[in-house]
Amino acid sequence: MKKFHIFLIIILITSLGFSQNKPAYQIFNASGKKVTYQKMLKEMSKAEVVLFGELHNNPITHWLQYATLQDLHEKRALTLGAEMFEADNQNCVSEYIAGHITAKDLEITARLWNNFSTDYKPLLDFAKKNQIKFVATNIPRTYANMVYKNGFQVLDTFPMVYKKWIAPLPIEYDGSLPGYQKMLTMAAGHGGDNLPKAQAVKDATMAHFILQNREKDKLFIHYNGTFHSDYFEGIGWYLKRKEPHLKIVTIATSEQENLKSLAKEDKNRATFIIVVDAEMTKTY
Repeated sequence: MKKFHIFLIIILITSLGFSQNKPAYQIFNASGKKVTYQKMLKEMSKAEVVLFGELHNNPITHWLQYATLQDLHEKRALTLGAEMFEADNQNCVSEYIAGHITAKDLEITARLWNNFSTDYKPLLDFAKKNQIKFVATNIPRTYANMVYKNGFQVLDTFPMVYKKWIAPLPIEYDGSLPGYQKMLTMAAGHGGDNLPKAQAVKDATMAHFILQNREKDKLFIHYNGTFHSDYFEGIGWYLKRKEPHLKIVTIATSEQENLKSLAKEDKNRATFIIVVDAEMTKTY
C-alpha cells in the first residue's frame, strides 16, 4: 500500500509539472491532429520538395528551419533555396557558399533582408560548411514592383538578359485562386488586380528556379513566407502545373493564444502547421 501511495504521489507531481509547462509551439497535421516533430521530419524526408512557410519575424520558425535542416542533412542529400535571395544575386550567394567571398562582401554585393544575420545567415552558413547548393529563387524586387504598377505586360519590355531572372513568359495566372482573392480583400482594393499579379510573378519565379535546380534523389528545401505556399497554392500551384506528380510537403506557420487545438481556419492550410504562442517575441 505504501508503494502504491508513493506511486500516486509521483504521478501527481509529474502531472502538475506538465500542467505548468508553457509550450512555445505545437505541430498539427492538415486535419488538425497534434503530431510530433519526428513525425513531421519523417514526412519531410520522404518528399521531393519541401516548402517551409515562415512568419518572417518569428524566432520559433527560424529555429525549426535550422533544426530540420540539421536533421534532414543526416537522412538525405539536399538542395536549398529561399525567397529571401533574389535570382540576380545568385552569383554572390554561390561565391559565399564556395568560400570565395566573406559575409561582409555578401552584405555589400547582395540585397539582403534586414534580419539576414540572425535568421538566414545560419542556413547559408550550414550550406557553406556542408557544401550544399543554395539557390536564390526570388524575382528581383524591382521587377515585382513594376508588375504591381503596370501588370504582367511590363515584363515583355525587358531585354533577354533580364528575363533570365524570372519565370518564362507569359506568366500563367489564375486570379480566382483563394489566396490571391484574399490579398485583394486584405488590401481593400489598393493596388487593384496588379497586387496579386505581383505576388504571382514571385510564386511563378520561385517555382521555376526550384524545378530548374532540383536534382534526382535530392530533397529540395525551400524557405518562403507562409503565404507563398498556404493552402497548397502559390509556389505549390506553379510546381504542380509543371510536374503534377511531384511529391511536395508544405509547412505553414501560424500564431494562436491557445495551442491546445488548431484554429478552424488553419485546417488544410498545409501538410503540417506549426502553431506558435502569440506572445512569442519577434526577431524584428
